[in-house]
Amino acid sequence: MADVLNFIRPHIRQMPPYEPILPFDVLSEELGIPVEELVKLDANENPFGPLPEVKEALTGLDTLHIYPDPESRLIRRMLAVHHQIPENQIVMGAGADELIDLVMRIVIDPGDRILNCPPTFGMYAFDGGLNQAEVITVPRKPDFSLDMEGIRRAVEQFSPKLLFIASPNNPDGGVLPEAIFQQLVELPLLLVVDEAYIQFSELGQAYLQKVGSHENLIILRTFSKWAGLAGLRIGYGIFPQEIVAMLMKAKQPYNVSAAAEHAAVVTMQHIAKADERIEKIVSSRKDLYTMLENFSWLAPYPSQANFILCRVIGQSALEVKNFLRQRGILIRYFNKPGLDDHIRISVGTQEQNEKLFAALKGIGE
Repeated sequence: MADVLNFIRPHIRQMPPYEPILPFDVLSEELGIPVEELVKLDANENPFGPLPEVKEALTGLDTLHIYPDPESRLIRRMLAVHHQIPENQIVMGAGADELIDLVMRIVIDPGDRILNCPPTFGMYAFDGGLNQAEVITVPRKPDFSLDMEGIRRAVEQFSPKLLFIASPNNPDGGVLPEAIFQQLVELPLLLVVDEAYIQFSELGQAYLQKVGSHENLIILRTFSKWAGLAGLRIGYGIFPQEIVAMLMKAKQPYNVSAAAEHAAVVTMQHIAKADERIEKIVSSRKDLYTMLENFSWLAPYPSQANFILCRVIGQSALEVKNFLRQRGILIRYFNKPGLDDHIRISVGTQEQNEKLFAALKGIGE
């Protein structure tokens, strides 16, 4: 009998798997700690969850037996009004993750090149490999700023089709400066600016409104972080109109579930309340940064996202992560070049941050 793996495409067989965060119930069982006692600060989720109005609306949703609108017209209409952009520039996705893959699906032929600037969100390189792109890497500088000279050389040498830039960047929380944006958008490629965390930043650094002025600019947004809808998977992109038609042909027809769209619609109907929660997270981020500065062995980086990256000095970052994990406090450790002595901590509630502070005081004692 033939080896069943011989039926699988060779590049899929050779790809390393993406390593997602373990779910609550698995972690609870593994650690022997009840779910309600876990402090989850490892995935940049909104610690407050969705608005109460969203939870209530979902319990009354009576159309779950009906296929959703394949064009997600209602939420697109609301987003167009909110952002003051044309509705026909917006495409909805099952999270911004799906849109990253969709963009590559319509742009990349096997062997085409994309440009990636790590440390950054891992899905850019992952989806590049999935779509058989050659991923050209131009690492960021030690302060996580972009190496513009390296990017220009790579563009000239390799002629990549796509460049993905997160702003604020994950994992450091830095934003893309206006002057650098202007240089990037003039490159002969499609520039995709991923603004998944932009609501936690100074919105003057957002580039969503510039899509109409640049035919090679794409902006990605998500409801996962600021709206607390990570579990429902809904995001959106703002695209040049010519690209929208291609995306609509390539995407699955019912990619956004009825529940996800309904939750997003209700969130937009109560946007002022959602903004209040964003303000709470930004305020808690400032408090968390001050708290982390108290430890001589931690060097936190200023962040405009809902997380703070810290360099661990004089001890093992992995051991810090494991120490906290055994106490039910989950943070992110990066076993990657340039990050192997770093941890990333999501901004939690005041109670969660206080538990973190108490546990950190036990390190080194």
